[in-house]
Formats: sequence, structure tokens, C-alpha cells
Amino acid sequence: MKGPSQLRILIADDHEVVRRGLTSLLSSRPGWIVCAEAVTGRDAIAKAEEHRPDIAVMDISMPEMNGLEATRKIRKILPRTEVLVLSVHYSDQLVREIVDAGARGYILKSDTHRDLLNAVEAVAHRQSFFTSGAAQIVLQGFRNRDSAPKSSASIHRTLSAREREIVQLLAEGKSSKEVAVSLGISVKTAETHRSNIMRKLEMHSVSELVRYAVKNHMIEP
Repeated sequence: MKGPSQLRILIADDHEVVRRGLTSLLSSRPGWIVCAEAVTGRDAIAKAEEHRPDIAVMDISMPEMNGLEATRKIRKILPRTEVLVLSVHYSDQLVREIVDAGARGYILKSDTHRDLLNAVEAVAHRQSFFTSGAAQIVLQGFRNRDSAPKSSASIHRTLSAREREIVQLLAEGKSSKEVAVSLGISVKTAETHRSNIMRKLEMHSVSELVRYAVKNHMIEP
């Protein structure tokens, strides 16, 4: 990791006005450079591979692939790239998902102006930075996690990365054919994944899948 005086940052958010604001704020720090911008999770992965940033500032809710899935893939491909997640939501479950995905920090979008620079600086030094309230959950080490009854969060973790991608695409209203084209797989494979997902989640309709995706912050309501 380079020092904060020469920091390369990737911004991933599907709203142009947000990207502009983040770029302006981050570029105000001498030596901090926004080396790339992305509008979807897949775009973020491609830009990260191309530019190899020190930090990726990642919106959690993006089309095609959400920030959590993109974080998992970026951390696997580029383990030296740290990720700071932005979200308009806060929940214990979301904190767990963010930490599981490999992100080093998490702040609410409403706190961005106050916390973003400090959060990026902390993450640049491989220190964690979590929005108020989330830190306590992390410090507790999720002590009750293993003893807790089976929840939607634990079920969510049983889905493969590809299945989570497909859940998001289906919840966004894409057909099996559109899912197949988007992921570069056959329609038959897409339909098989869809059947397996419905079986694992014990669901019988797309409307149930949409509610599941919203609850797990895979799409915005």
C-alpha cells in the first residue's frame, strides 16, 4: 500500500452527481488521485483490474452487480486493494455482510462529508473505519453468530457467488435469456441456476425473490 501522499482511488457509484461529489472531496487532499470511476459492480471489477487502485470506494447498491459482490471479487483478485463501502442503509446484518465481503471500512452516505477523508486515510493505513454503531458490532466479533438460529443472512451465505449475481439480475426484472446474455452462459444454465436458487431459498415466485434481494441490500427498493 502506498502512503496517503500518493494514493490512487477508484470510485464506484451509479449516480453521476455522487461520483462528482466524491471525486471533488477526495481530490481536495494533496496527492490523492481518483484514477478511475465505475457505474456498476462489474465495471468496478474491470476498472480495478485495469488501474489497480490502492482504495476502492464502493456504493453498495449498483445495477447488474451490487457493491458487496464486487468487493468480494476485487479482494480476491487484488488483495492489496482495500475497499471502503458506502451505503444509505444501516443494519447489523449489513455490517456482517460487508465485513464478510472483505471491506476494510463502511460509512453511511449521509456521513460522507464528515467521515470520508478520515475513513480513506484510515483504510490507506490498513486500519478499519466503520460508521457510528457499526464498530461495536465488529468489536463484539459477532459472538452470537454461530449460536443464532438459521436466518436469511445465513441462508444468503449458502448461495454461491454466481447464484447471488443471478438473484440480483432476476430481481432487477431480467429474464432467463437476459441473465444468460449478461453472464455469458446458456439459457439452460441460467434456468438451472434459477431453479436451484428457488429451491435453496424455498421461494416460488419472482416477487418473493425481489423482497429477498431488497432485504439483503442487493437492490434498492
